[in-house]
Amino acid sequence: MPIASILSRYEPVMRWSVSEGESGWNNTTRIAEDACGVKRVLRIYETHRDADKIAFEHEVLLKLGTCGLPFAVPRPVAMPSGATFATLTDGTGRYAALFTYTEGVRPDGTDPIVASAIGDAVGRLSLALRDLRPEASPAYWPCYELERTHPSCPGSVIASFCETPPAQFAGKREELGRIGEALRAFEAALPAIRALPHQLVHGDVNDSNLLADPQDLTRIAAILDFEFCTMELRAMEPAVVLAGWMGEEDHFLAAEAFLRSYANIVSLSAEEIEALPLLMKLRRLDVFVHFLGRYLSGVDDAAVLLQQTRETDAGLTALSRQASRIRNLLRDTLMGRGRA
Repeated sequence: MPIASILSRYEPVMRWSVSEGESGWNNTTRIAEDACGVKRVLRIYETHRDADKIAFEHEVLLKLGTCGLPFAVPRPVAMPSGATFATLTDGTGRYAALFTYTEGVRPDGTDPIVASAIGDAVGRLSLALRDLRPEASPAYWPCYELERTHPSCPGSVIASFCETPPAQFAGKREELGRIGEALRAFEAALPAIRALPHQLVHGDVNDSNLLADPQDLTRIAAILDFEFCTMELRAMEPAVVLAGWMGEEDHFLAAEAFLRSYANIVSLSAEEIEALPLLMKLRRLDVFVHFLGRYLSGVDDAAVLLQQTRETDAGLTALSRQASRIRNLLRDTLMGRGRA
């Protein structure tokens, strides 16, 4: 069995019990408990077969573990050989790795008190990542480089899909048309976006990648899943969080609480603050292109991309409708604040 084989590389004589963990779109997660009751998280990487990407992620995590953060991050567990990941024995070429386990539950980021805690945690993580100097090079391009980030989806393919969708997507022609229009607007602003400050960012902070303390649901116990950590726009970190709230539903109180805590730690430039609404849309577009690539590659069926098309269009529409309110909120909470 591939999982048993992987675990035996970490502890050759240990007996493990394995249960399912919460798995997302990209990877498979299992909880492995040894005979002493110590839990570990086993991750099977499903999205790529690239050892360099995993090596960079693990180096970042090991360095972050020495930064004295007030919350946990996963720490890769080393095998006797010193390696922190290995290939499965099932012939698929997939990699797997074992990480430390943190007890926690998924937080409700729409609660303003929790959102404030998330803002503090994201700000502190941003400061730590700013000063990190990994020896390895980031494996991912910044998300604004859509064609490089998603090589299976060059601009011409995306434009063609949105303008003349396949028959299965004919009922989504209007939604796809609006997505295509948003992509063109983003491309026009790309030179200004590229000039904004860059640093290492997590790139995917959302409730599913956070753990709250089971004894105090308003305290963030851990930030998880650094797979997509890369050199990116500094402002993309809060933009990703905000894009998850300001979409299909209106969570302005949570957004305000998040921003005020974040701004107590990190100070964004006026240009970054002005760019945030566009970066929030970019987050939505990046997710759509990611799933378009999965569909075109045969990883997902049409139903998944249809769902993502609906959600992307709804999110973009809400961001456009709320544009003035969003800008006022950003200026009120971020202008002249922060200390780094």
